Amino acid sequence: MTDTPALLLASSSPFRRQLLDKLGLDFIHQSPDIDESPLAGESPREMVMRLALNKASALAGDHPNTLIIGSDQVAVIGDQVLGKPGTREKAIDQLTSASGQKVTFLTGLCLLNTATGRSQVACDPFHVQFRTLRPEQIERYVDAEQPLNCAGSFKSEGLGIVLFKAMEGRDPNTLVGLPLILLTEFLAAEGLSLPL
Repeated sequence: MTDTPALLLASSSPFRRQLLDKLGLDFIHQSPDIDESPLAGESPREMVMRLALNKASALAGDHPNTLIIGSDQVAVIGDQVLGKPGTREKAIDQLTSASGQKVTFLTGLCLLNTATGRSQVACDPFHVQFRTLRPEQIERYVDAEQPLNCAGSFKSEGLGIVLFKAMEGRDPNTLVGLPLILLTEFLAAEGLSLPL
């Protein structure tokens, strides 16, 4: 029996799994069942950090000696929070609002060590300047990629990149939903050595 903790991604997102694969670590994944409703008076930054922690904590009881990764993301234009649209109409509305605007993506990240109870939690921002988009461009994009389960209504790892004029942030992986630079720092703080 090994003392090395297991690594668990608390997510059902195939995009987050693909990102975590980049680190060359063995991990398992499981979807947490939590209420993702915002709390009264809670800022978007506070919300994504709370939800990242809640996702990791929801699985802690079943996974002793495990490092659990939780992540949550919202898109913000000014004070308006753009969640996952869920429908074609809402996706079109979100992208219409984003057209010509700077959109900030806030990604909360948590690494919870179930052996010690220690949690590291932070928020990694990433900014996207959208091109000015015509209504028919938006409709064609939504119909082509069906980004209904994506905060902000686009997939930057796919055709969504054509919607952007510029991007600014520490880690482009953050935009997809898992800040790998920050995660490697969290893992190192837990003594987990990476393959390189």
